[in-house]
Amino acid sequence: MQNSTYVNGTSTAQSGWTWERALSGVVPPMISPLTEAGTVDVPAVGRVVEHILAGGCSGIFVVGGCGEGSWLSTAQRGAMIRATVEAAAGRAPVLAGLMLPATAPVLDAAEQAVDAGADALVVGSPYYFSAGAAGQVRHVQAVLAASDRPVLLYDIPQCTHSVLAVEAVQTLAEEPRVLGIKDSSGDLGYFQQLLAIKTRRPDFRVLQGNELVMAASLLLGCDGLIPGYSNIAPRVYVAMRQAAAAGDVAACRAAQTTLADLNEIGLQAGIPAIKAACALLGMCQDTPAAPFAPPSDAERQAIEGVLRRHHLLPAPVAA
Repeated sequence: MQNSTYVNGTSTAQSGWTWERALSGVVPPMISPLTEAGTVDVPAVGRVVEHILAGGCSGIFVVGGCGEGSWLSTAQRGAMIRATVEAAAGRAPVLAGLMLPATAPVLDAAEQAVDAGADALVVGSPYYFSAGAAGQVRHVQAVLAASDRPVLLYDIPQCTHSVLAVEAVQTLAEEPRVLGIKDSSGDLGYFQQLLAIKTRRPDFRVLQGNELVMAASLLLGCDGLIPGYSNIAPRVYVAMRQAAAAGDVAACRAAQTTLADLNEIGLQAGIPAIKAACALLGMCQDTPAAPFAPPSDAERQAIEGVLRRHHLLPAPVAA
């Protein structure tokens, strides 16, 4: 586990990473490798972490959407965070998702994540019952009051069924320990409202999590990416981020075309398809969190076809 202390939410890790660099790069929402018995597969966690970091990524987001965090047990979430922190060994920050429906369970999860060594906490809108801007602010403020860790906000209305209100984000951005926001809505109008917050607070990081609008978001001025398929092909996203930084629009457009094809993986079987792709790459088993089911044989063949198109698997040996 990395040797870090926190003063006013700022890490003093001696590993060389900073939040400015980490959140200006690619931070995969990491899958949660499980054994057939449903326990966290610790060796597989290590393999996925090495794949991500070797691909040039600048951080790791665990037990989020692609990590099936809302569907893992409390024990599974804790084990997943701890295994990731140990595998990362301070080379990059580990952000832990708290994507549970209300403040009370989120505070329990925050305590667990801090105990497991997470460097930051990722918090979205409460859900099941609706919560307006005021409730969203109270929810995040409760997490900040209960922990010394910084917070990254997370807008994913397709799962929470509530947009993280712009006015709530503006209020929360006044808190220095709120690092920024990941937006997975795919709504570029909303995204540009988030970018406008940077005019008042330049170090507020705005990251894109929707695969279909990543090139556009980078060219609009977003800071970084949190893409699910970077579990599979991290170098593609890192190259896109570098191209945007260099103002290379043509390279960004070409990378977005590649991402659109990688998106075919998820169309096969949703979140379990990403884990199945990682299994085909030799990193883990394809056991998903219940009640998900692994992809069918036909879906797995289609996933394999996408991986081969992008030269992510060795060529088949001729008979």
